[in-house]
Amino acid sequence: MPELLPLKGVRLGATAAGIRYKGRTDLVMVELSAGTTVAGVFTQNKCPGAPVDWCRRAMQGGLARGVVVNAGNANVFTGAAGVVTVGETAKAVASLLDCPTSEVFLASTGVIGEVLPHERITNALPALHPTLAPTGWEAAARGIMTTDTFPKGATRTAAIGGTEVRINGIAKGSGMIAPDMATMLCFIFTDAAIPAAQLQAMLSAGTEVSFNRTTVDSDTSTSDTVLLFATGEAGNPAGSLDDFAKALGDVLLDLALQVVRDGEGAQKLVQIDVQGAVDDGSAKRIGMAIANSPLVKTAIAGEDANWGRIVMAVGKAGEPADRDKLSIAVGGTWMAKNGTVAPDYDESPVVAHMKGREIEITVDIGLGNGSSRVWTCDLTHAYIDINGSYRS
Repeated sequence: MPELLPLKGVRLGATAAGIRYKGRTDLVMVELSAGTTVAGVFTQNKCPGAPVDWCRRAMQGGLARGVVVNAGNANVFTGAAGVVTVGETAKAVASLLDCPTSEVFLASTGVIGEVLPHERITNALPALHPTLAPTGWEAAARGIMTTDTFPKGATRTAAIGGTEVRINGIAKGSGMIAPDMATMLCFIFTDAAIPAAQLQAMLSAGTEVSFNRTTVDSDTSTSDTVLLFATGEAGNPAGSLDDFAKALGDVLLDLALQVVRDGEGAQKLVQIDVQGAVDDGSAKRIGMAIANSPLVKTAIAGEDANWGRIVMAVGKAGEPADRDKLSIAVGGTWMAKNGTVAPDYDESPVVAHMKGREIEITVDIGLGNGSSRVWTCDLTHAYIDINGSYRS
């Protein structure tokens, strides 16, 4: 994890609240300066958790003072008990920060269907709050992990009206990753002064070409949440946000790819470029069909240069495609051209490429100008081992 420098208006930290894990932190709190604006995108899963419902309502105010995240229990499919937990947690945070509950944002990740007693959180918050510090980034990144194997962070700087501003972000995610806005949570903070509406527009655009272009296992979590907070402490004047939007996009993509690299049991990061589709949307859907194919992903895990599985995935996507115009390359080597094996195809460089940790697949549909880039990982037996014993 890179070093994330202090950011004006943000104090954070973590503690062990015994929510599910023993001997590790599992509760994170963030305190934000008054006047902090907020933007967010959330899962499109039709069975969201109580924290997602809470955040969607809180977003309407456009302001934030505090964030609390727990790991180990997703507070999903818990009925009225889940609503009580988010309500009591928000009250406890609001009391500590002297702010309305509508300025408190909550997120949970972990097992679905188990009641989360709010006391495990609310009893731990009074002792956690005084320990919050501007340097608590790595502690917070570790505190939100579940099956992650490493903490995830990213940072960039940008200029607005001649003033330098900083962007820090942390994320967690390893399985149940196919964001549609995975148990994926992401929290981005900046000291820039930016109104909530402009924050929202940039976050929505940035998420679409980062998190929404990734998949580990095709499953969209009930808890997916990306929140962006702007404290305004940099004191920048109003100005062009182009540089900020680019830096924000870099942070989002950096974190999204860290999540894919850490896919449960994964050994390889896979980049899939689709070109020549009828439009960009079609290219994305074809790319995700390839990225989500268990046959493609297991071939990559086995370092098998089996381009027939890619052909299959293109054809099953339900998008316009012509077998006799389709071309496929792996690692820059064209294996198939216009519906058949490429002339003078030599598999040796492809085999060598497949042995690496980063795999590149290019597919030319041959029908138009649509293009898209998506990312996935390989599928190994370790994925079964992790998820077959997740609750135990």
